[in-house]
Amino acid sequence: MWIKVSSFILRKKYFILALLAALTLFFAWHARRVEMSYEYTSLLPKEDQAFQDYRNFVKIFGEEGNLIIIGMQDSGFFQLDKFERWRKLCTDLSSVEGVENLLSVTNSYQLLRDTVQKKFAIQPVFPDKLSSQSELDSLADVFRSMPFYKGVLYNDSTQVYGLVITVNKDKMHTRERESMIKSINRIANQYERENKVKLHYSGLPYIRVMTSFKIKKEIFLFSFLAVVICVIFLYVFFRSVKAVIIPISIVLIQVVWAMGMMALFNFKITVLTGMMPAIIIIIGIENSIYMLNKYNFEFSQYGNKIKALQRVIIRIGTATFMTNLTAAAGFGTSIMTKSDMLIEFGIITSVNIICLFMLTLVLIPVIYSFVDPPKPRHLKYLEGRSMTRIIDRLILITKRNRTVVYLTAIVFVVLGFVGASFIKTSGYMVDDLPKKDPIYQDLKFFEHHFQGIMPLEIMVDTKKPNGVIQISTFQKMDQLEQKLSEYPELSPPLSLLNLLKFARQAYYNGDPAFYGLPSNMEKNFILAYASKGKGKEDLLHSFWDSTKQVTRISFRAKDIGTKEMDVLYRRVNNDIDSIFPPEHYQVTASGSSITFYKGTQYLFHSLFTSVGLAILLISIFMAIMFSSPRMVVISLIPNLIPLVLTGAVMGILGIPIKASTILVFSIAFGISVDSTIQFLTKYRFELKVTGWDIRRSVILALRETGIGMMYTAAVLFFGFGIFSLSTFGGTQAMGVLVSLTLLTAITSNLILLPSLLSGLVTLTEKESFEAPLIPIEDEDEEIRKLDEMNSGENSHNPDSHV
Repeated sequence: MWIKVSSFILRKKYFILALLAALTLFFAWHARRVEMSYEYTSLLPKEDQAFQDYRNFVKIFGEEGNLIIIGMQDSGFFQLDKFERWRKLCTDLSSVEGVENLLSVTNSYQLLRDTVQKKFAIQPVFPDKLSSQSELDSLADVFRSMPFYKGVLYNDSTQVYGLVITVNKDKMHTRERESMIKSINRIANQYERENKVKLHYSGLPYIRVMTSFKIKKEIFLFSFLAVVICVIFLYVFFRSVKAVIIPISIVLIQVVWAMGMMALFNFKITVLTGMMPAIIIIIGIENSIYMLNKYNFEFSQYGNKIKALQRVIIRIGTATFMTNLTAAAGFGTSIMTKSDMLIEFGIITSVNIICLFMLTLVLIPVIYSFVDPPKPRHLKYLEGRSMTRIIDRLILITKRNRTVVYLTAIVFVVLGFVGASFIKTSGYMVDDLPKKDPIYQDLKFFEHHFQGIMPLEIMVDTKKPNGVIQISTFQKMDQLEQKLSEYPELSPPLSLLNLLKFARQAYYNGDPAFYGLPSNMEKNFILAYASKGKGKEDLLHSFWDSTKQVTRISFRAKDIGTKEMDVLYRRVNNDIDSIFPPEHYQVTASGSSITFYKGTQYLFHSLFTSVGLAILLISIFMAIMFSSPRMVVISLIPNLIPLVLTGAVMGILGIPIKASTILVFSIAFGISVDSTIQFLTKYRFELKVTGWDIRRSVILALRETGIGMMYTAAVLFFGFGIFSLSTFGGTQAMGVLVSLTLLTAITSNLILLPSLLSGLVTLTEKESFEAPLIPIEDEDEEIRKLDEMNSGENSHNPDSHV
């Protein structure tokens, strides 16, 4: 098969170049439309009950995560000049396009009983113009007498004051949200400079936008660093400018294809897909190193450029395809998680890895057919003394120290399982950010002074129209609110009851002593007063549905992590069940805090499944190549041990299992088996050449493939290591752990795998390689035919090269 492929590639090179140029222009045109992700991506599958509960809540009450909070700690807040500057800040922020509403101390209102029209009139606590400090002090006392605002707009004990911005939910799903957040930051930063104060910012919209800014910066940073690392290693290895320019050009073309595919698939850039360009560059250079190394070796043997290029395609075509297939499988198993973000990452990465293989397989022979053949100085590395000494040392270990290698591997495995037993799970809303990051610090500021910002919504369905306004429902809601108010992880509640208490206080002329739940007698006329209004005065519309059957209780939760959130969720549900009889009420706890923690839990279990699937798929690929269960086991052992050791490192260093770190195992495993495949395919070839002399075949395979394996391992190690420079902790951990796993894997493949093949002779006998389901570097007959073809063509046309 590969002889036909090589002939087609080299004979139809102009057609191929034109076709690839057209495809590149096509993808480049569409790549212009790729966008950052501007929506919250749920980790839960759509059929999950928690996801359905959340969508049901949104359907009735709308989005709950559209609030931005800005806070400041200032004991002199009610000084007249400071108060007026804060009022101006609120006015300026209200004028930002996309800001729908803003609530602050300066525009707070009080309810006044209108006995004539029998309704509550809304009156600002603070008028537009204040004449003196004494007037402000008097009004500040009025403001403090209204418990409705306590814990919402201010914390009296710590002198912290805040403003709450409601942003347009439609703009939050488009790129316009970036300009909105930039405008808010610009106005707030100007206030900070002029007043020499520190403002704190939080809220889910703010966190998501600021995170997207960081992702965008890191896409360019990692892509640039990946190119720099690859340029350095390619030049150091091959000492040739064209050996740098050609592979870099190929991977950059594939990056363009990838971005175009994302636009065509309607995928958006997330924290995961943002790493894809760098990953493509790193893996693409690995392919190029294998092919260039093989090309140089074949050219050094035959001195014929075209013949060397043909033999590269024939010799390593299938093996390189299988190495890319296993890498794609490592990334692609995340498709099984049912999480949209991971599915998109798995699809776009695995598809582009396969496309990258085809692009490299085609373009390197085509382009090298036009350029001058390698000079002697470009081939010196094949006989480099330093690399030769390393290979000789590895061969010596394989010959003389196999028992030590086995015992060392066993010890590492035992220690690995012990260390891995200390691994903990974790999932925080901002745990990927360093502790010194302003987003993290501001989140902790609001958790300390306002008990958190993550929405937790309790939806109460009374199962009958007007069930919400029954006094029994009020009493049960009040009982639940009192219980949950004792939880330090939750903020004070905000619900229909707060408004009713506020209205009761207003009904009794603002006396704070009457801020409480109305009695059955008071309920009717207070509700009548409260419901006679429009716009702002319709005080109750956001807390019940149109039939008054469903209401909500809103809390804000601290970012306490998935483990503690699971405990809190169970306690909250137990309290709900103890108060609301299920035959009369359907009460569900939902909100972003619940979907995030549930999604992280789901992801944790799904990704473990995906790791198992990656191992299974790659085992199947190995079985297809070698058709021997014994060889599958032997080939997997050197690649499974590094996973165990990585788990040990995570357990010992306290690196938790979460979405980003668990991806390490399937990704690293899919990439690390590349070296195994390269070595075993050459080993199988040498077996037939040496008449099934296993130990000699091991040595010969190690001599030819060892240098290439070390070169690609170096590129992969430093290539994935660049992710350790990320500002996201999960990406940092993934970069470090993948690099560590690949380093351990290459060591295992260079030492343990040859030792296993040499030492376990009875398990690697001839039948282990005799009848593979697909031929891998068993193309001696094709090579012989190719030589005959070339000889025939040359006899008729001395100038022919193909």
